[in-house]
Amino acid sequence: MVTSSRSVEIVDYDPRWPHLFEVFRDRVWPVVSDVATGIEHVGSTSVPGLAAKPIIDIDVVVPTPDAMGDAIRRVETLGYRYAGDLGIENRHGFHEPAEDPPHNLYVCLAGSRALRNHLAVRDYLRSHPEARAAYAALKRRLADDHRTDRASYGAAKTDFILGILEAQGLSAIDRAAIRTENKLPG
Repeated sequence: MVTSSRSVEIVDYDPRWPHLFEVFRDRVWPVVSDVATGIEHVGSTSVPGLAAKPIIDIDVVVPTPDAMGDAIRRVETLGYRYAGDLGIENRHGFHEPAEDPPHNLYVCLAGSRALRNHLAVRDYLRSHPEARAAYAALKRRLADDHRTDRASYGAAKTDFILGILEAQGLSAIDRAAIRTENKLPG
C-alpha cells in the first residue's frame, strides 16, 4: 500500500507492468479463488502508454461482505498486513510484504463505488488517447509540484479523475461522496 513516506515519482509506461501484475495475481488467486470472483489490474500502470508511479494497483473482487472478511484473512496469510478501509467504503487495503516491489492490494466488494471507479477510470483512459496524454502531463506537473507530499499530489488529481467519472456516468451524489472520503472541498 502506498505510504506517505515515498516520494512521488512519475515514470514512462513500462511494458513489464502487466507481467508484474500477473505475478502478484498468481500469488494471491490460489488463496482467494473460492471466495473472490476475480482480480483486476487497475490504476495508471494498467493503462498501456500512461506514465505512472511505478506501483501496481490490484483489486481482489469479492461478491459479498462475508466473502470480504474471508478474503482479508486469507490475503494476510501471504505476508500482507491489513491496513483497514482507509476511509473508503467496501475497499480494504494492505501493506505489501517487505521483500516485494511496491504495490497496492485492495479487497473490494463487487459493485462498490470504489471498484466501479477504478474500472471506469482504467477503461476510459485505455480507450481515450487524448485523455491519457492529458492525464500523463498533469501527473508529471503535479509530481514536480508535490514531490514529497503524496496526499497533496493525490488531491490535486481529483478534479481530473472526477471529470472522467462524470463522463462515465458517475452521479453527483457519488462525486460528492468521493470528495467527502478524500476530505476535499466541494
